[in-house]
Amino acid sequence: MDVGITTTARTTTATTTSTTTAGNVLEFGKSALKFKGSGGTSNMSGTQTSGPKRRSTMGNISPADLASFFECPVCFDYVLPPIYQCQAGHLVCSVCRPKLNCCPTCRGPLGNIRNLAMEKVANTVFFPCKYSASGCATLLLHTEKTDHEETCEYRPYVCPCPGASCKWQGSLEQVMPHLMVSHKSITTLQGEDIVFLATDINLPGAVDWVMMQSCFGHHFMLVLEKQDKNEGQQFFAIVQLIGSRKQAEKFAYRLELNGHRRRLTWEATPRSIHEGVASAILNSDCLVFDTSIAQLFAENGNLGINVTISMNHFT
Repeated sequence: MDVGITTTARTTTATTTSTTTAGNVLEFGKSALKFKGSGGTSNMSGTQTSGPKRRSTMGNISPADLASFFECPVCFDYVLPPIYQCQAGHLVCSVCRPKLNCCPTCRGPLGNIRNLAMEKVANTVFFPCKYSASGCATLLLHTEKTDHEETCEYRPYVCPCPGASCKWQGSLEQVMPHLMVSHKSITTLQGEDIVFLATDINLPGAVDWVMMQSCFGHHFMLVLEKQDKNEGQQFFAIVQLIGSRKQAEKFAYRLELNGHRRRLTWEATPRSIHEGVASAILNSDCLVFDTSIAQLFAENGNLGINVTISMNHFT
């Protein structure tokens, strides 16, 4: 196989309790609702008849403290609507509940009792992102939580190599060391303009070709995939940055097939490896061509793609 290219056959492979202060009594009179406590007596008009003023502490409760009331006792994730409880009022999340035969807190029957009060409270609570321990400080309503976490910049990075054989996850700083150790056959070429040579493009079935390009102090992964489609085999070429989406927006790339007095080009912003290339390929948001086009530019079964990385001057 020619220098700089890795050819891999692709395999198909995220008790509700209440407390009251001792000595406090609610009195229902004929004309007003009164609250008696150690601090004096108040009526509905808000005037205090005696005793020192008392300050409410509700404003001092942090979002994390409120969210902790919704902690699942099994997985320690959050119990979000629809919220079910056992007969004693203990909660468990919807993911763990189907796996349990009894309440994990009191060992009583789980039943199908909805806790509507907790659901209403949950709709007003701001929950931390599941990647808060990694640095994400975003607080979200539970209806926004899933969408945010799917694209959160602090979620772990997965191995950017095509296919599903490598299950590695880690931080952005660990991606390149992982590639150098676990995917040694991938060659890195230096410079803003290189030629990505895909060898043996006539190999049967689904095939991936991968190369790294290093320039502007960053590493880019060049991917060429051949897939079997209903209309025949198709090629998908794309560039992704070993970096975040914000970093990727600073660059542009150009792919060009050139030869025999023909030229086919594609220009775009590289994808971040956090996004991956699967959705881009699914939506044809990349350089797409079929085998007949590939043969127009191939020589002896090898296909050269000119790759140019540049700074994006529109950011």
